[in-house]
Amino acid sequence: MMKQFIIGISGITNGGKTTLANRLLKLLPNCSLICQDDYFKPDSDIETDENGFKQYDTIEALDMETMIKAVHSWIKLSQDVLAMEEKKEMCSTCEEKAYFLIVEGFLLYHYKPLENVLNRKYFLSIPYEESKQRRSRRIYNPPDPPGYFDGHVWPMFLKHKKEMEETHSDIVYLDGTKSEDEIQSLVYSDIISSFSIHK
Repeated sequence: MMKQFIIGISGITNGGKTTLANRLLKLLPNCSLICQDDYFKPDSDIETDENGFKQYDTIEALDMETMIKAVHSWIKLSQDVLAMEEKKEMCSTCEEKAYFLIVEGFLLYHYKPLENVLNRKYFLSIPYEESKQRRSRRIYNPPDPPGYFDGHVWPMFLKHKKEMEETHSDIVYLDGTKSEDEIQSLVYSDIISSFSIHK
């Protein structure tokens, strides 16, 4: 049977999630990537608070049903690939073959159907000033209105992080201020070790 291993990479805005995910994508064999940012609902469906801020940093802003369908499609497809190889006797080492999926996004651990399929969970954090500075250098569409980080992004991050810490004990917390190489090395080693345990 094929061994599947699904990895969650979450964390604060501009904390290094996408960079880490793309690095691991190149390192891990038979690896695919699903990004939560690809599942935002249309702008017209995003609620606005009393300050006029669009509520993008909420689970309601995301089409999580479609996202989890994509995850389950990957699970089925990777199973089908191995079954086909075994049937054709093309895979002499199928029992050792591994398929990896990286799921990357800022709110991965607040949706039970997704949480239930993740084999390993990581969370990147950086300090307030660092996050604000990094975000100010990025171009968003639509762009952040004045005061958006302090009025919506940071408060929602603190709220979600508190909820996550109260309900999860299996998350590996990462210091996003460390170098990209150091974070990659730590996570890659941890994935390989965890994968061996799950075999």
